[in-house]
Amino acid sequence: MANEEKAEKKLIIDEDWKKQAQKEKEVLAAQEKVEEAETPEEEAEGRSGPLPQGDLPALISMLTTQALFSMGLLQVKGQERREPDLELARYNIDMLDTLQAKTKGNLTDEEETVLESTLGELRMGYVHVAKQLESGQKAS
Repeated sequence: MANEEKAEKKLIIDEDWKKQAQKEKEVLAAQEKVEEAETPEEEAEGRSGPLPQGDLPALISMLTTQALFSMGLLQVKGQERREPDLELARYNIDMLDTLQAKTKGNLTDEEETVLESTLGELRMGYVHVAKQLESGQKAS
């Protein structure tokens, strides 16, 4: 019975992770569209269009994106590939860990699940990249 509960929980976490990843892709796509639509006047004034709603999922997404960039698992289209910066990736993961600790008991079940699964995935990615760097391979 306990194994069935774990399997069900894993499915929920996996599904939440997929939703979070899709949300991040949508945010990045929206940012690209806004950047493409900017006029030279807007660029000169430093405006980039409306910002997304400031909420917990946006904060989690922002820190997750920074960690993925730092690990070299996410690249900006058209930019040269950069070497992973594991120290910066660890910092962003630690920030999410601190957020989880400081908000314990104040999150909805969905927010808690998203934060927990995101941290788990980032930690696994970090270990994967660190092992690749140790063995001399490039992170992919």
